[in-house]
Amino acid sequence: MLRDIRKQYLFSTLDENNVLPNPFDQFELWLQDAIESDQLEPTAMILSTVDEHLQPHSRIVLLKEFIHETFVFYTNYEGHKAQQMAQNNRVSLVFFWPTLERQVRVEGIVEKISEVLSTHYFKSRPIENQLGAWASPQSQLIRSKDFLEKQFQYYKQKFGNDIPKPPHWGGYAVKPTSIEFWQGRANRLHDRLLFSKESGDWEISRLAP
Repeated sequence: MLRDIRKQYLFSTLDENNVLPNPFDQFELWLQDAIESDQLEPTAMILSTVDEHLQPHSRIVLLKEFIHETFVFYTNYEGHKAQQMAQNNRVSLVFFWPTLERQVRVEGIVEKISEVLSTHYFKSRPIENQLGAWASPQSQLIRSKDFLEKQFQYYKQKFGNDIPKPPHWGGYAVKPTSIEFWQGRANRLHDRLLFSKESGDWEISRLAP
């Protein structure tokens, strides 16, 4: 029965004495721990957006850069999430690393990064991934999987190995207004430390689990 599933969290603790004073330094430390552990897809994060009807939408995207105190990911500019971010630039991110019994919640403002940075990253991707960005009309209805295969082959023949970045594809950066670090603990007495901006400085608060 689902109600009988239980897990005791015993891996670690988190408190004000051992957390780093800058949340970005703390995140980088935890991210590196996740990368070095057996965690599957350590850069996976849940991106949540809200549409014009105030309906929340969530999906998994991959963190590709963590620079200038922002979380950067790449996607199609014409898909559903891009349309929602254009209407409402307030988003949230969630990282969950179950092997480390850790979660990080980020709330902030999202905006597109420059074409230069997007192009630089696009060119670093495997050729098949570059072609996939052209082949897929993200979020649109398609007739079948065969449609995507034909699109892929079409652009492969058209571009060869010199594939330009699609104008409808690029990066977004999320600049946090708050970051919460959650560490599982025994008896459901989990540690939750919230970093929030106060007068330009980060303040640390403890939240009840």
